[in-house]
Amino acid sequence: MKYDYLVVGSGLFGAIFAHEAKAKGKSVLVIDRRPNIAGNVYTEDVEGIHVHKYGAHIFHTNNKKVWDYITQFAVFNRFTNSPVANYKGELYSLPFNMYTFNKMWGVITPQEAEAKIAEQREAAGIREPRNLEEQAISLVGTDIYEKLVKGYTQKQWGRPCDQLPAFIIRRLPVRLTFDNNYFNALYQGIPIGGYTKMVENLLEGIEVRLNTDYLEDKEALDALADRVIYTGPIDAYFGYKLGYLEYRSVRFENELLDIPNFQGNAAVNYTDAETPWTRIIEHKWFEFGKDDQGNDLPKTVISREYSSEWKPGDEPYYPVNDEKNGALYQQYKALADQETRVVFGGRLGEYKYYDMDAVIASALACCERELG
Repeated sequence: MKYDYLVVGSGLFGAIFAHEAKAKGKSVLVIDRRPNIAGNVYTEDVEGIHVHKYGAHIFHTNNKKVWDYITQFAVFNRFTNSPVANYKGELYSLPFNMYTFNKMWGVITPQEAEAKIAEQREAAGIREPRNLEEQAISLVGTDIYEKLVKGYTQKQWGRPCDQLPAFIIRRLPVRLTFDNNYFNALYQGIPIGGYTKMVENLLEGIEVRLNTDYLEDKEALDALADRVIYTGPIDAYFGYKLGYLEYRSVRFENELLDIPNFQGNAAVNYTDAETPWTRIIEHKWFEFGKDDQGNDLPKTVISREYSSEWKPGDEPYYPVNDEKNGALYQQYKALADQETRVVFGGRLGEYKYYDMDAVIASALACCERELG
């Protein structure tokens, strides 16, 4: 059988393209090397709890077009992301807000908090931040940087903060209010029933082949379709012939516990350098919110997250978007631009750190270019 499109990867980008292509009357085959659809947003049911198998995903956007599009395929709950930072047993509010500043310095008013940050910025002598460390101190001061940013960030990226680019932390929310909502987004939540069900709805009526590795059988699979939508790693597509792009990977240590409530919050970040994990996720609180309803389920599932440098065979999670990798990506992109039958898309295909709404916007833009 000949298809109009072969879509490599059943994550958000691939599923949206496949859905839109089918709606335009195109024949589509979706393949995925994993045994399940939905890519990194895959959720599986454990004791009635939707577990985010490849890390927590909280949908948030200010893009009404994206929100109107994705809510065709799922009803979203009203989950609000309000993580807690744990520094050696001291608990602080995230995002950084008046609760954080009060706990750290005893300040009461926004003016006092602002003055304290300005005082520490001045003492550090920072005018134009040149790296993540200087950017963080200029945003929140030295005390908060040392306790709540430095250790966590160095665990997350595997590099000292003064060797990381400033832009990584520029989107860090800092508020002189008591607002605990991490995302400053008009629309946010998590699909009721989990992300897997949402992606199933996107792929309804479309042929999907799982456990199928495109790069292992590329020639035969290419022969099935006129066009290929490729959402895997761009360097892997070209056999890493220019070298490996760098990623951070994440390992998850999951536990099913015989208690209804482990930490009372969906996410607790461990910000000291000594704790080996970056955060603990308690999945049931994504579903039920921060109230006693979750106690109706007698068990809970937690995931400890450990960040590591990616190596072949690991799952690539976060592109290391520094100058060196950016230059290498541009060389791969030049090769990709010469491919006449293949479109590269998504976080791995474009080597870009994408939030989910940005992936959806990018996929819809690709559909407009490709399908008209």
